[in-house]
Amino acid sequence: MTALETRQLAALNRLVAEIAPLNRFYRPKLAAAEGLGGFSSLEAFRTRMPFTTKEELARDQIAHPPYGSTLTYPRATYTRFHQTSGTGGRPIVWLDDPASWQWVVDNWKVVWQKADAVPGDTAFFAFSFGPFLGFWAAFDSAIQCGLRAIPSGGMSSAERLRFLLAQRPRFLCCTPTYALRLAEVARQESLSLFGSGVQRILVAGEPGGSLPIIRSRIEKAWPGARVIDHHGMTEVGPVSYSVAEHPSHLCLLHESYLCEVVQPGTNTPVPPGSGRGELVLTTLGRAACPLLRYRTGDLVQPVALPHEPPEAFALAGGILGRVDDMVIVRGVNLYPSAVDAAVRAIPGIREYRVEIDNRGTLAQVALFFEAEDPAQDPASALAKHLHAIFQLRFDVQKVPDGTLPAFEMKARRWKILS
Repeated sequence: MTALETRQLAALNRLVAEIAPLNRFYRPKLAAAEGLGGFSSLEAFRTRMPFTTKEELARDQIAHPPYGSTLTYPRATYTRFHQTSGTGGRPIVWLDDPASWQWVVDNWKVVWQKADAVPGDTAFFAFSFGPFLGFWAAFDSAIQCGLRAIPSGGMSSAERLRFLLAQRPRFLCCTPTYALRLAEVARQESLSLFGSGVQRILVAGEPGGSLPIIRSRIEKAWPGARVIDHHGMTEVGPVSYSVAEHPSHLCLLHESYLCEVVQPGTNTPVPPGSGRGELVLTTLGRAACPLLRYRTGDLVQPVALPHEPPEAFALAGGILGRVDDMVIVRGVNLYPSAVDAAVRAIPGIREYRVEIDNRGTLAQVALFFEAEDPAQDPASALAKHLHAIFQLRFDVQKVPDGTLPAFEMKARRWKILS
């Protein structure tokens, strides 16, 4: 084993020793995998330990309301409540005790360090905090890192933008969609983003920050700022970050997570450089609410980094989408993130929506958009570009301003008619 694998195995066995006697959800799984006393190798763990799925967690919380049987310790010791956003079905509730929450916060500290944050910096959170993990851990970790953390919930976009310009933060935290939305509001309100003070834009919550086209649009809209991508999940915590040397990759926190990539259909491993698969994570330090071999549903492409061992792989292009987001239209596999990148490559598109109509004999795909300049109509150029990439005809239509919603958080741009 490499040095990294040795540390991961030690962390895994410490976790197993802690949860095996107490965790009602995982004790029978570990017993069936002959792992109550730990594992002799990571390979033994991967071979014998079954996956954990989101559907399984949802069923468990129905069977053992309200929090399921995944809690290792007595309920009274848990102080943090979060739940998933519910975009993939029934929301899942996730609790942390102080020690597990500190583990989550410590992982976010790595993201701040990689973003070159130093004590005395200011971080502006253009985000309305809800029950899902969102930027909660980023906010707490920013404070512990000595940053001044500024919330901005309960404001309109115009109010939030004026508040930001008054504070001149070095860091802006939001979704990729909202970074572009704020820039659009700045144009509408005749507010200049030159001299905003923003040098780093930490984006999360949806694909985009690792895609060159979207990243360049954000950086062009915010002069002098560099986009840093990040991803995490309520049930696992902060998982990855991008760096200037590899802006189109997400570097994983391998010291905190045992990371795997598997084929969604066959469950066979996907080695770095061999294609795409589903990201599987084991949380090595969140003992109060552990996850072992959790199928995240995130579609990724593992790649080796220069001067790093293969097991310290990164994710090319970041999170490419959701495994279950893929839509097949007349034999063509469409991922929302791929279509989004194609749309962003054509100048002049402010907002768009995709509709897949399966009601006829052949599925039809339409794309409606609003133009940045109402006098311009890039519909023809966009239709040709989409056809060249996907070999599929899109019915591209320009619609009047205000027809489409102004997406501010996680964008919901796809509609399926059946």
